[in-house]
Amino acid sequence: GSRLVILFPAIDLKDGQVVRLFKGDLSQATVYGDDPGAQALAFEREGCQWLHVVDLDGAVGGEPVNRAAVEAILATTKNPVQLGGGIRTLSHIDLWLSAGVRRVILGTIALRDPALVKKACRMFPDQIVVGIDARDGMVAVEGWLETGTTTTLELAKRFEDVGVSAIVFTDIGRDGALSGVNIDATVSLAEAINIPVIASGGLKDIADLRALADRNCSGIQGVISGRALYEGAIHINDALEVCR
Repeated sequence: GSRLVILFPAIDLKDGQVVRLFKGDLSQATVYGDDPGAQALAFEREGCQWLHVVDLDGAVGGEPVNRAAVEAILATTKNPVQLGGGIRTLSHIDLWLSAGVRRVILGTIALRDPALVKKACRMFPDQIVVGIDARDGMVAVEGWLETGTTTTLELAKRFEDVGVSAIVFTDIGRDGALSGVNIDATVSLAEAINIPVIASGGLKDIADLRALADRNCSGIQGVISGRALYEGAIHINDALEVCR
């Protein structure tokens, strides 16, 4: 049958608060709560088994920022946490993994310095995820402020066979806009590489989730949902049923 495996509920952090951005725009943030730990625990109690956390201030600043909020999450939930946002050096990676984060997501640095990703995979096996954010098939970097000249597939191919746990693939044009996951782009990426892909960006409703599951692509490890969960467009029970 169709399967997506893991539902990753998202907690995006800005100034210590739980927010969602519209299409990655920091000036268009909706605040959903000021207790990230409580939000993490709520997701765990509803049956989620992983958590996806983004340090938005970190993504723009290029270094870890929301440490207190992340530590509150780690202290509250037993679920493994994967974290992205501003992780650019081996010491940043070490900082977060030592704090108890299970997997770190490398985005901008993966494009700028692929050798660092490879070294990180050797130092921290099974704990390195690469985040690829694309606009119209081209990779965007620096907190989505600029679009490069590399295609999604070119970048993903650089990390085959080096030990990357997964690739989080986000279509920026859809992120936070509830306009639907780019299913075709996600599935074609997953089929073209041997690294598991996590779908991200714009998950709209349960039908959108089912449509992704129905593609029955074994290369898709899971799906991230933020705004749809917070606004009740998707209920966690329904989502978990589809993912199982």
